[in-house]
Amino acid sequence: MGISKDRIKFNVGGRLFETTATTLANAGRDSFFGALFDDGWNLSPQDSVIFVDRNSDCFAVLLDLLRTGDLNVPANIPERLLHREASFYGLLDHVRTARWGPFDGNRLRLSDSVKGTSPGDGTAIRAGPDGGCCVAHGSVVHVYDWMLEEHSPINLDYQRVNDVGWIDSDNIVLSACERLGRGDGGMGLFSSSSGDLRYKFQVSHDNQVKSYTAGALSFSPDYEIFASCKGRSNEYGIGVWDQITGKQTDFFYESPGWSLGDADKLQWLNGKNCLLVATLFPRKDNCYISLLDFRDKNMVWSWSDIGSPMAIDEKRVRDAIAMEDSNSICVVNEFEDLGFIDLRMYGGSVRWSSRSKLMKSKMPDEPCYPKLALHEGQLFSSMNDSISVFRGPDWVLTSRLRRSYGGSICDFSIGGDRLFALHSEENVFDVWETPPPPII
Repeated sequence: MGISKDRIKFNVGGRLFETTATTLANAGRDSFFGALFDDGWNLSPQDSVIFVDRNSDCFAVLLDLLRTGDLNVPANIPERLLHREASFYGLLDHVRTARWGPFDGNRLRLSDSVKGTSPGDGTAIRAGPDGGCCVAHGSVVHVYDWMLEEHSPINLDYQRVNDVGWIDSDNIVLSACERLGRGDGGMGLFSSSSGDLRYKFQVSHDNQVKSYTAGALSFSPDYEIFASCKGRSNEYGIGVWDQITGKQTDFFYESPGWSLGDADKLQWLNGKNCLLVATLFPRKDNCYISLLDFRDKNMVWSWSDIGSPMAIDEKRVRDAIAMEDSNSICVVNEFEDLGFIDLRMYGGSVRWSSRSKLMKSKMPDEPCYPKLALHEGQLFSSMNDSISVFRGPDWVLTSRLRRSYGGSICDFSIGGDRLFALHSEENVFDVWETPPPPII
């Protein structure tokens, strides 16, 4: 790409700036500056000075960002003002990249803590694709953008929210309980900015629309939404909907003696083209984990602790996550012991790893069950007020994230190069970020 070396002048709010096309090319074609040049990055039209009626102090910060890749914000510039100006110039992604680096669980630092507006325990927290998040709390979902500014909340009018997931930065799916006598519940697609309902996802059984309770959610790259469902008759199982149209496309019915409709966790596996479904203790007295292939309506793999000699409660599986690279499923018990089940063996036993047992002290009065997450080769496990990070073929403990405020961690989520941890006692969530690499 040939880039003109001519110097370019701007008059921004009455203040003069001088730069080069090389610097402005760092903004990219989709930016305000990219629209000023032709295909060869030559200025068109050839104005001697380009006037822009915007904030000059913010322009100086953003121009320096394009020159150096470093973000230095003076104390007199409010962060929200800088983000507004960055949005005008199409530089929000540049600002985000400069504020925090690529996600690395071993380099995370506490960036912020946000106090919730509702008392009591939260249900779930989900990271958004652009660095924002949403928090389900009873019948209300609080939505935050990447600047941690709260948008209009989503209120389901006393219907408990069971799970929430992001379609994209503009759309959120909620699963909720059915209200007796009302015939509603199920799932809905909502605007993340306004909180408005866009459409509902319906379940049809014997050509009739049924009311149902929706639970755990998962999404596939083929724009499909999966949800565990419980109806009043035989609508127990996993429903599938098209993200674009909202229409139901499939339903995997629960077989006798197994559990799908009460699932705690769903996970789509791209490599196997299957759905992991896990129903865990204490929702059920026993644990049920299975892989479903919707192409031929077949349960291709399953595991359960029914009949296992578990006399002690610590061997109860509290969460599960599939690890496709190692053909295994990782599980965790209430003491953060990690266990592994071989997917190549049908109904194999759990290989518990005592090396990961970190909780030697007394359990808190109201402990939260541990949760698992897998992100870019790192395994994360929450336990009480901390999150452990494991890595390597033997999943060695490499770091821990902890802060004293807020009590136990009831849920956490990774996305948009951030980790969000929701605490139970004070209804506060923490934001963890990786510091940007040094500018050499």
